[in-house]
Amino acid sequence: MKKIIQGGTLINEGRIFQADILLENDRIAEISDHLSEAQFENAEIINAQDHYVIPGVIDDQVHFREPGLTRKGDIAEGSRAAAAGGVTSFMDMPNVIPPTTTLRLLEEKQEIGQRNSLVNYSFYLGATSENIEEIRKADPRTTCGIKVFMGSSTGNMLVDHIPTLERIFAEAPLLIATHCEDTPLINKNLAAFRQRYGEAIPPEAHPLIRSREACFKSSSLAATLARKYKSRLHILHLSTAEETKLPDSGIRTQKQITGEVCVHHLWFNDQAYTSKGNLVKWNPAIKTEQDRLSLLKAVKEGRIDIIATDHAPHLLSEKNGPYTQAASGGPMIQHSLTVMLELMEKGYFSLAEIVDRMCHAPADLFHISQRGYLRKGYKADICIFKKSPWTVTKDNLLYRCGWSPLENTSFTYQVQLTLVNGHKVYEKGTFYEDRKGELLLFER
Repeated sequence: MKKIIQGGTLINEGRIFQADILLENDRIAEISDHLSEAQFENAEIINAQDHYVIPGVIDDQVHFREPGLTRKGDIAEGSRAAAAGGVTSFMDMPNVIPPTTTLRLLEEKQEIGQRNSLVNYSFYLGATSENIEEIRKADPRTTCGIKVFMGSSTGNMLVDHIPTLERIFAEAPLLIATHCEDTPLINKNLAAFRQRYGEAIPPEAHPLIRSREACFKSSSLAATLARKYKSRLHILHLSTAEETKLPDSGIRTQKQITGEVCVHHLWFNDQAYTSKGNLVKWNPAIKTEQDRLSLLKAVKEGRIDIIATDHAPHLLSEKNGPYTQAASGGPMIQHSLTVMLELMEKGYFSLAEIVDRMCHAPADLFHISQRGYLRKGYKADICIFKKSPWTVTKDNLLYRCGWSPLENTSFTYQVQLTLVNGHKVYEKGTFYEDRKGELLLFER
């Protein structure tokens, strides 16, 4: 059935303009303010007057916890929260149980996505010290990237041995996405705080333990290796002012080294530990207000390319208790676009810049096939939102873990409707689950 999104304000490729969008099946058939009467015949009309219409958000870093950790969340639940937040595609991380470090396990996750995900999906292949042959055989057409934990992981997914890293950077056939923190330096800092506080280390110590030096030492190593081996490197969740200088400058599609920042590093600073404690404990840590402002500026100037979430739910029981035992990470995907629009209201960004960093840039840098833009012939992944003040409460959370660091925060904008491949999946609190999302394909 045809659909027409009528009367909306489109934000796309740097322009803000009024137009109607004709959808046929799963694609955008026309964008025009002069659709013909024949095109309106037998079409479902979606009234978008007084609404903004953008390409669906693409989140390049989530942890949906399936398989093996589904007490926290899973692909079905995470994709519902994504849809409610205007996110139409995600790329999920490999640190599950068992870790996604073989091509067979990668295929099994793709099969789960096919069965259960409301939105489009892709999965990283995780690097270990021993799976270079699996990495070399990864399909660039169906695999978003190789995830390398250069810090903050356990077991065989922590890869910080230089010869192993060199081989991965030299031989990986596609984008390498890194988590960069220097583990020996973190352990040294933690030992010093344990000597001072015992097990009663305050949450405020988190950015001093997982310090700016630990982040920059590891991320600069990744950049050095990428330049040495001409690897395509994407540094995830940059958190310090110093790291904003590591990604390449210039035309985005010609960059070898790119960077991502997460919404929590743009929204919170280290003062949040005082009121929220372990609820804002992430790895890498939220740091100073000066770091936050530097990250905001780097996004504004295009030196940081992508805005994502690192959505990583934990149960409240796993976040409470002593600092040394509390899990790192938090749920954000339902609210990422909302947070960015609030930062726009505060004067940090324009609408066009938000759409560029959350929709266009992930499509460009991962070479996603026919998504991320409102273009004729592209897949109809679309988010519609409007000014509609609301407050985050436990009652309107869609996370299995049942909490958010944004609870009791009021926002100006709210997502009203999300379409994935031309199909409504979310509309004002209602989900339509008769169709599932698709595996992302990459033009590499």
